[in-house]
Amino acid sequence: MKYYKILLSVLIISCSVSSIAATPDSTKAGKVNKFTPGAIWPDNHGTHINAHGGGIIYQSGTYYWFGEHKIAGDAGNKAEVGVHCYSSKDLYNWKDQGIALNVSNTPGNDIEKGCILERPKVVYNKKTKKYVMWFHVELKGKGYSAARAGVATSDKVTGPYQFLKSYRPNPGEMPFYPAGTPDSEKINCVKPASKTDGFFCRDLPGGQMARDMTVFVDDDGKAYHVFSSEENFTLQIAQLSDDYTSHTGKFIRVHAGHQTEAPTLFKRNGIYYMIGSGCTGWDPNAARWFSAKSIWGPWTFHGNPCKGEGSDITYGGQSTHVLPVAGKKNAFIFMADKWTPKNAIDGRYLWLPIHFKGDDLEINWLNSWDLNEFKN
Repeated sequence: MKYYKILLSVLIISCSVSSIAATPDSTKAGKVNKFTPGAIWPDNHGTHINAHGGGIIYQSGTYYWFGEHKIAGDAGNKAEVGVHCYSSKDLYNWKDQGIALNVSNTPGNDIEKGCILERPKVVYNKKTKKYVMWFHVELKGKGYSAARAGVATSDKVTGPYQFLKSYRPNPGEMPFYPAGTPDSEKINCVKPASKTDGFFCRDLPGGQMARDMTVFVDDDGKAYHVFSSEENFTLQIAQLSDDYTSHTGKFIRVHAGHQTEAPTLFKRNGIYYMIGSGCTGWDPNAARWFSAKSIWGPWTFHGNPCKGEGSDITYGGQSTHVLPVAGKKNAFIFMADKWTPKNAIDGRYLWLPIHFKGDDLEINWLNSWDLNEFKN
C-alpha cells in the first residue's frame, strides 16, 4: 500500500509540473535550432522571452536583445518594470540577463513606474566607450500626449543603464534641405501648406513629437534617431551628437503627410533602407518600405515588402528592428512583434529573412527556418 501511495504522489507532482510547463510563461527549456515565428520562445529558464518592441546590438561575438518588459493583462502595456536584456551566441537560444533599465519609484520622474516606455534601442559609442539606449517615453497619466525621446547610458552592455533625460527633439530647428530644393517644397510656418506642416509648426518652439523610433549608426560612426512625428504623419531622421546622447539640430522629414510608425533602418551595398508600418493602433496593417542613396534623401516609397497570404497585415505583426547577421553577407532579419494588448506578456515575435532582388527587397512567410536560409 505504501508503494501505491508513493506512486500516486509522483503522478500528482508530474501532472502539476506538466501543467506549469504548458502555460505561456513557463515552457520547457531546451536547445533551439530554428526560428518559429509567432510561437512561444523560451529563454534559458524556459520562460517566454520578455523583450517586446526591441532591438539587438552585436558585440564581441554576442548578440544582446533589449525590449519592453511586459506583465500580464492590459495593464502590462505600461512600464511597470523597465527594459529587459537577453544575450545569445547563435540567435536561437537566449540567456536572461535581467533588467537593463529599471523604471523609477520616484513620483514625477519622467520614467516613473506606470509611464509608457517603448521600443528601446541600444548602440555603442566608440569615442566615449558608453552604451547608449534611446526609447519613446510618455509621462505617467498623460496618455500619448508627451511624445518624448528618452536616453540612458551604461558602461556595460547589459547595464544597469542610468536614465539621463527625456525631451522633444530639435526645438526651434527647421528641417535640412539639400541644395537646390525649391522654396515651394520647404515648410512655411507663416502659412502652413498642409495639416501636417501645421503640426510641425505648432511644435517648433518646444521640439518635435517623437513616438515609435529606432537608432542607426552609419559606417562613419555618426548616429541617427528615426521617429514618428507630427501626430505620426511624418517620419523624421535626426542626427545625434558625437556622444549619441542629444540631437544636433540637423534632420529631415520623410513621407510627410502619410501616417507611418514602427520605423527600422539599415544599410546594404551603400543603399539605406527603411521598413515601417501604417497607424492602426494595436491592430496589424500592411508594412511599407523606402530606400535612399543618402541618409539625407531623397527617400523613395516602394509599397509593401511582404508577399503572399497575410501580407496585408504583415502576417499579424509590426516591424521593430532589422538585424544584420554577423559573418554573413546580405543576411538581414526582419524583426516584428505580434502584439496582444489584452495580455501584453503573451506578445509573440515574428522573425523572417529578408530577400533581395537587385536593390529591391521582399519578405515572405515561413512557418520555421534557420540561418541556412541565407546562402552566403
